[in-house]
Amino acid sequence: MTEKTEGGAVAGLLLAAGGGRRLGGRPKALLTHRGRPLVEHAAGVLRAAGCARVHVVLGAHADAVRDQAELPGCVLVENPKWEQGMGGSLLAGLDSLAGTGAGAALVLLVDQPGIGAEAVARVRAAYRDESSLVSAAYEGVRGHPVLLGAAHWAGVAGAASGDRGARGYLRERESAVTLIECGDVARPYDIDTEADLGHLE
Repeated sequence: MTEKTEGGAVAGLLLAAGGGRRLGGRPKALLTHRGRPLVEHAAGVLRAAGCARVHVVLGAHADAVRDQAELPGCVLVENPKWEQGMGGSLLAGLDSLAGTGAGAALVLLVDQPGIGAEAVARVRAAYRDESSLVSAAYEGVRGHPVLLGAAHWAGVAGAASGDRGARGYLRERESAVTLIECGDVARPYDIDTEADLGHLE
């Protein structure tokens, strides 16, 4: 196997623009997990899973995230329309990867700290070429992270809007999506409400 086949062409794409509306307006990227901002933890997961290039999409309180989070080597992408939903952040992230030589984007959400490097590495390892579509699965149900081969970026961008990211695009191509079971090594909960904060360490 060449390095490219093993995932050298897979870039990490971390969506971290959310404003935490149901958390009293606290940006999710700056929630504390294991003593550091959640965005640092998530970027570290992508690195540990083998993504040499990591792009981080910021939105809510982007300046504060830049000031408080240590994200060395990451490309920080700002989505000024973050309030319109995750679709715009995915679009901004994919646009930032254009021309970098990446063959795929491995998309991780900042508010899912129960998904660690082992699960992300499994999905990354399923990359074959720019036509790849791969998703983590939890007891057979598709979840994150999701790997989007570069051949799909234009189609995903065309379908992404509001809070709809790649979900609809993947649903329409269900037979082409490789599912990688990760339920034995990860928990796909979201940090959305005050009650969910108990998941943070």
